[in-house]
Amino acid sequence: MRSFGFTVLGILLVAAVGAPVLAPYAPDAQFRGRLNAPPTMPHVVDDAGAWHAPFIYPWTLTNQLEQRYEQDRSQRVTLSWFGGGRLLSSSDADRAPFFLLGADSYGRDVFSRLLYGARISLGLSLVAAAGALLIGALVGGIAGYAGGLLDDLLMRTSDFVLVLPAMYVALALRSVLRLVLPPFEVFVLLTGIFAFVGAPFFARGVRAIVRSEKQRDYGVAALSLGASHARLLFRHLLPAARGFIVVEIVMLVPAFIVAEATLSYVGLGFPDPVASWGTMLHDASTVRAFADFPWLLSPAAAMFLVVLGLNLVMQTSGIAPVYNTSDGPARGLRADTHALRP
Repeated sequence: MRSFGFTVLGILLVAAVGAPVLAPYAPDAQFRGRLNAPPTMPHVVDDAGAWHAPFIYPWTLTNQLEQRYEQDRSQRVTLSWFGGGRLLSSSDADRAPFFLLGADSYGRDVFSRLLYGARISLGLSLVAAAGALLIGALVGGIAGYAGGLLDDLLMRTSDFVLVLPAMYVALALRSVLRLVLPPFEVFVLLTGIFAFVGAPFFARGVRAIVRSEKQRDYGVAALSLGASHARLLFRHLLPAARGFIVVEIVMLVPAFIVAEATLSYVGLGFPDPVASWGTMLHDASTVRAFADFPWLLSPAAAMFLVVLGLNLVMQTSGIAPVYNTSDGPARGLRADTHALRP
């Protein structure tokens, strides 16, 4: 199962990185006559049983009001390889665009937007998790090492942020700013908000580990031999928390993906022209989309695969069971962070 999880995550990462080549069209390319067009499946055998190079059958709009389409089985449109720098696209995009996952209500290719959206959604969640790690590990390490009043101040601050509903905090922080922001500013803003609300999850666990490891023989020996406080903290004590840190990253990355999708869904994330999984789900928010255009829910399926892959990797990797009982740094920490107490 672990290999399956890595395979799923690897495919998603390759798809996100290779979006400019794998996507048939640009994420904002519109085909006005193909609003909510169904998926276009490639074929190599026609209705007569003859073999051909990969081709598709064009869709014909039969009811503009209901946006109903029928395939024209009398025509074949060849798929071209590496045309215009794209891996696979239609040789006649104006007459028969290649929609592997259908089109949205603006006539944009859902598959292309899904790949480009993965770059934003996954990139934002990974950067936000890294920011939360840096802030939380630094705060928790200093609090656990220093102790006393500084420890109490830092931990009470972390507790205050921790008890707040993270999603409502993100909504509140985002809503006090301008509603319309450039995409880059939205990316930086959401990254900062997610890092802020995610840092206490790292801080409490790292603080407990550092406080415990500081009393072990190797920590006392390093300090007595003249190691500086900074060297002892960053070279010896913080590495003992790596098992806990990996677990928290695996848990926070999917949470940040869902949070970005939620903010974009309610209109406080990326603007609609920008392809992210949240903005794509906003287009699938109507009841009719569930019944008539189910391909618009493909971002939800992608989010499910990310969460599934991360959980399979975490549960089968054995990275966080118990404290090491040797005199050296602990190799891991049990995943139940609620067991950690100041």
